[in-house]
Amino acid sequence: MVALMAAALHRVVTEATVDAARADVVLQPRSDMVLERTLAPGLFEAAEGPVDTYRRQVVVDPDESGRTRVSQTVEFRLAVPWVGWLFLLPSRRLLGSLERPARAPWWLPPARLDPKTTRALTALAALALVDGYLGTVLTQTGTFAAREFGASDRALGVALAVVRGDVALAFVLVALADRRGRRGLLLGCTAAGCALTMLGALSPSLVWLAGSQVVSRGFVTAAVILLAVVAAEEVPAGARAYSFGILVLTAALGAGVCALLLILADFGPGAWRALYVVPAAGLVVLIPIARKLPESRRFAAPHAIATLRGHGWRLWLLAGSRFLLNVFLVPATQYQNQFLRAERGFSGARISLFLIGTNTPGGIGVVAGGRLADVRGRRIVAGVGLIGGVGATVAMYSTRGWSMWIAGVAAAVIGAAVLPALGVYGPELFPTSLRGRANGLLYVSDRLGGASGLLTVGFLAGPLGSLGRPLALLALGPLALSVIVLTLFPETAGVELETLNPEDAGDPK
Repeated sequence: MVALMAAALHRVVTEATVDAARADVVLQPRSDMVLERTLAPGLFEAAEGPVDTYRRQVVVDPDESGRTRVSQTVEFRLAVPWVGWLFLLPSRRLLGSLERPARAPWWLPPARLDPKTTRALTALAALALVDGYLGTVLTQTGTFAAREFGASDRALGVALAVVRGDVALAFVLVALADRRGRRGLLLGCTAAGCALTMLGALSPSLVWLAGSQVVSRGFVTAAVILLAVVAAEEVPAGARAYSFGILVLTAALGAGVCALLLILADFGPGAWRALYVVPAAGLVVLIPIARKLPESRRFAAPHAIATLRGHGWRLWLLAGSRFLLNVFLVPATQYQNQFLRAERGFSGARISLFLIGTNTPGGIGVVAGGRLADVRGRRIVAGVGLIGGVGATVAMYSTRGWSMWIAGVAAAVIGAAVLPALGVYGPELFPTSLRGRANGLLYVSDRLGGASGLLTVGFLAGPLGSLGRPLALLALGPLALSVIVLTLFPETAGVELETLNPEDAGDPK
């Protein structure tokens, strides 16, 4: 029903008595959510904007007092499939208003999207939701699987580190996307990830679970890389970080669904296996998603064939930076459930409550960080956010009670603001024919950093007496990264991909 409401043609009528100056403003084409063009005096249609249908008609009637009676009728249909109802009320308020806002509302991207791009971004967000669940299911269930199989913290750390080997398969897949296209591989990798993740429900040991996840997450990781690549290639220059933030937000929602279902783990020693059956639903939703997802327009357009030669500095800069980030971020995330269960005595239900309660506000950070990164610049948002996010995370692992909850919320909000600002650099700084391979190599660095952090924390947690102490040592990595970002990273906000990558600006060879 809500989907039908969003797809319907909506009509907003606004009447008011205003002075002549304001009436003149209402009679001008608007340029906010929609860029209008004039069809006739007082009659406008959309030249640009996230709408499939749009028409605004204004009738003015001056009175003897010098004021003017204005009647405005707006008819529109949003180009947002499935979740258009989320934007319906704010869209009605904005499009029906006689005011002209000085800046776009927070819920809109800084740069205006067209209908095709809006539908593509919505489809990518739906895929991110599925991949977000698939990518976190081992993280959420690992501590309960280890308990059933009688595995130690060290064994769990080794298993989680081994799973980082999924990047080898992911690299091969994204390299294919540079030659054969993004769309087919993106959909195929997500489908394979769903099907293979379900094998985890049959795991007889931690080794089997880790082994099945290496393969399934190889496909999921490839899909995650391609999501960011396609988004960067589809959206306008002024909305890349915002769009990356939308993908992070919906992936986090998928992870949140997994965290919510963690309550099932309290029903018995093997109840955690139920979470590995849920991806069957992901296979079903891929069908409507495929209908809305086009091939990336930049891949479909003629483009030069580039090689890694000449891109070494950018590759090493980003690879080293992502290593420093993930050496802390991955163990801080992967060991969180183990920390809450083993060191704070949380049940599955309390872990689920903590994760949802602290991570849900992170959506604020994602939206704010993405928008600020597009408007104010990537470097300042990422550099400052790293310091605040890392500090709050260390505090969460070092405190108890309400202080731990408050620190968890702060870590989620501040840390989430960093993700779109820093994550969008990977797709931005490489040409079209190299974008998949380069980002695959960056994920190798992610995995090396994550595996190093997992093994370090796993081996030091016992001797040091807690998980928080080795994490505090690893926090030096992202703190050093904040300095690197502020001093060495280029500013890419609002710059076209073809300007950042001159190979794509010339004639293909």
